Parts: sequence; C-alpha cells; structure tokens
Amino acid sequence: MSVAVPVQAESRNCTFPNKISRIFLLALNDVLGDNNMLAVLNTARLPRLVEEFPPANFEPGLTFEEVVDLFEALESIYGQRGGRKVAHQAGQACFKYGIEGFGGLIGFADFFLRILPVGMRVRIGLEVLREIFNRYSDQHIAVGEGESAYVFVSEQCGMCWQRHADGPVCALMAGLLEETLYWISRGQRFAIEETACIARGDPNCTFYIQKTPTSSQ
Repeated sequence: MSVAVPVQAESRNCTFPNKISRIFLLALNDVLGDNNMLAVLNTARLPRLVEEFPPANFEPGLTFEEVVDLFEALESIYGQRGGRKVAHQAGQACFKYGIEGFGGLIGFADFFLRILPVGMRVRIGLEVLREIFNRYSDQHIAVGEGESAYVFVSEQCGMCWQRHADGPVCALMAGLLEETLYWISRGQRFAIEETACIARGDPNCTFYIQKTPTSSQ
C-alpha cells in the first residue's frame, strides 16, 4: 500500500481557519459543558476564547500550537487517559458542526449514499475529509487503500504539533473519522487504529480503517 503525502512545510505559524477552529471549540464545549470548558481554556492559556469563539470564516484561526495546548490542558486536568477520551468524544461531536460548516462538500457525498455500495461511500467520506483539511488548513492529508483497510495519513498534523509522547495522541482525529464513517455508512462502525504518530517520532500520523465493519445499527 503506497500513499503519496505532501512534503512538510517550512517552519511557520501553521493554522486552522476560524471555521474549523470554531468547530473544534464548539464540539469540545458540547462534551465538557461551559464551566469545564472555561477551566480548559484558562489552563491552555487561551483567555481570548472565554468570551467568544472565532467567527465562522476562513481567516487564520487557532495555530497548531494552540490546538495542542488545548489537548495538553485536557490531559493536565483529566489525566492522560481521561483527556484523550474527551478529545475522542469531541472529535465525534465535530461531525455535526462539520455538516453545518461544510454542507456543500458533505452534501455532495450524501447524494452518493443512495446509489453506491458501502465501501465506496467510506472512501468518499475519507476523501471529503482530506479535501476539507488540505484546502482550508495547513494540515496535510492523504488517503490510500489496501486489500483489507483504508489508510488516512497526515504528514503535517495539527493535532500533535511538536508534541512528544510514548504513543499515538491524535484522539480527536480518530473520533472525527469514526463519526464520519458511521454517518456515511448509515449506521456501521469500523475499527480505526492510529498506528503511527509524529508525536512519538514516526514520520507521519497514520490511521488504518478496516474495510469490514465491526457492527451496524
């Protein structure tokens, strides 16, 4: 299985646009509630977000460093396991806000749900996510496919930017992938594993998605 991924960008202030930043924050607030969200923002040293989240536009929003500060604040408050569980749940919650924010691309995928087999729907869902991140942010995504699994690769990852860890830490992305595929397959769950992570010294962040669903609604 080979996947072409873009070359790492030069060192600069990599960002997510306001629209994607807002989706992240709304989803995290859904999981935590207002009071706990306030504690996380203060721990992450992001007081400017306490009164108002970024507007839903494509101007530069949260930097990769600030996104990582949020994840590290979660782990500081809830512990490593608890913080990553919250991040995973926030990734799942991101999906409904993504529908609102990127309705055109996702609506295009929804049209094909009625006529394509589930495997092709899953591939379309992954390609839609790839297109959103590559077009609108400094995160670089590639999608590939093997005999038994799809592969979702980020060579430049805003979820673990400059982090150092013993294992994979991109829990929000795992949650987002899980919920996207649940929706696009109309109620089927797929095993998703982050097998490589830049935070632990790997060259990229790689998620393997098994083609055979583990369960259905």
